[in-house]
Amino acid sequence: MALFALYLGVFLFLNKLQFAPIWDENSFWRTSLLFSKSLIPDISQLKNYAELSTPLPFIIFGILEYLFHGGLFAGRLLNFLLSFTIICLIAFSSRKYIRYRLLAAFGLLICPYYLMYSGLLYTDIIAIFFVVLGFWFYTSSHHILSSLAFILAIASRQYMLAFPVALAVHEFFTSRKNGVKLRIQLLAPVIALSSIFVWIWLFGGLAPQAGLEKNVTPVIQQIAWSFSLNGSLYFLSWLGLHFVIVEWILFSRKLQKQNIFNRKNFIIAVTLLPLFLIFSSSLQSHGLMNKLTNFLPGDLLKVAVFYCLAFLSCVRFSRINLAFWLVVMNCGIMLKAYPWEKYVLPLVVVLWYLKSLNLLDKKLKPNLPNSQN
Repeated sequence: MALFALYLGVFLFLNKLQFAPIWDENSFWRTSLLFSKSLIPDISQLKNYAELSTPLPFIIFGILEYLFHGGLFAGRLLNFLLSFTIICLIAFSSRKYIRYRLLAAFGLLICPYYLMYSGLLYTDIIAIFFVVLGFWFYTSSHHILSSLAFILAIASRQYMLAFPVALAVHEFFTSRKNGVKLRIQLLAPVIALSSIFVWIWLFGGLAPQAGLEKNVTPVIQQIAWSFSLNGSLYFLSWLGLHFVIVEWILFSRKLQKQNIFNRKNFIIAVTLLPLFLIFSSSLQSHGLMNKLTNFLPGDLLKVAVFYCLAFLSCVRFSRINLAFWLVVMNCGIMLKAYPWEKYVLPLVVVLWYLKSLNLLDKKLKPNLPNSQN
């Protein structure tokens, strides 16, 4: 009831989702209208739209316009309902670990980007929904359905590739360690991640050429083999702010000296420090954290804040398990992305989902091939 009241309040606060378009909504709506002429887009439409992300959300928004002529409201409402569904999956999908589930849902709602983008005509919530669906099927041993969900996630945002890659690497090392041939468990995420090559073939690159030619396209995405460590370092900082600290406050609130001052943490600190001093000096990022740190006097203090938060993330996810690989692969994706704080949201949602199941720090038991039905 409280969750329903919260979403109803947000719905009313956002003028029943009927406010004027803001930020990138104008561009996304124009692209969606290209796909509103029919229920099935043709190949030329898929190749030539002027956006950087894969087209499934625009196709869905276009279909809604084709069927209902609801304008931006229909797409916003879909995102809003999917956002509510994700929270319900975290909070209420099982009677086990009730405390974990409710606290995890609360932790996600604290993240300002979640509700912020839930009521906008953006592609993030649709992509996140398919990722969460992929993990929901994965934790239920429905690996074929999980693979399909991840394929749809990649069709919504290329960056969602990080999640099936992390699952594939995790399953590969788990199978080697346990001596179990995890055929479908390993094959399913491999098939899902391979779907990115279909889009690369279709676009002739990582994104449609019309999207890459837009003036607002970051340089790092215009050049095929251009990478930047800034995005990965900032990503760790954002993760520390939006998940690690919140998780500690909600679930732990304990500090043990032996867990802080040890050799592993010292190595992490010493390794991370020169990376921040060398690669993050420009502090070129976009998001709430960057705006808040702008009030600090001098870039050195800003770097210190980002460094400390990144250090917390590295310490929190230093144990090699599924969560470790999720962080590593998302950091790898950020080598090719503009450092925008909202890009941490998909990982934050998945981590809270795993936390709600009490699986974040546990090694998921391998399922035998015949358990995937």
